[in-house]
Amino acid sequence: MNFENIHIGELIKQRINELGIPVERICNFMNTSEIEIEQMYEEKFLNSGVILRWSKLLEYDFFRIYSQHLILYSPPSGDYAIQKSTVLPVFRKNIYTKEIIEFILELLETGKKTTQQVLDDYKIPRSTLHKWMVKYNSHEK
Repeated sequence: MNFENIHIGELIKQRINELGIPVERICNFMNTSEIEIEQMYEEKFLNSGVILRWSKLLEYDFFRIYSQHLILYSPPSGDYAIQKSTVLPVFRKNIYTKEIIEFILELLETGKKTTQQVLDDYKIPRSTLHKWMVKYNSHEK
């Protein structure tokens, strides 16, 4: 899974193939034609309302892929991001899924990144990374 370059259409198509859902059911649920469904598979970006409908139909949270992207690739908070009160829900950024942990550890195991690069690039605490390496029996390269 490439969390940096998300192609939502390809991911939706992959999930449909995994589930084997007939195109007629998809068209009925999405209230659209087969041609429009095929066009969605080619799209790198889709409207959030459309992604929500796909998430419901395919019983998969496609928004979480974007959340993982934010965890890995959003810039660190600076002075410009001083917390102001908001009526919007506030989410913790440091919740790492199993997929994120595996992604990070794979970068280390394959030598694509050093421990220091991972710490710097993804702002993961050294102690957290160490715990993952111990827990998942990974070794620093």
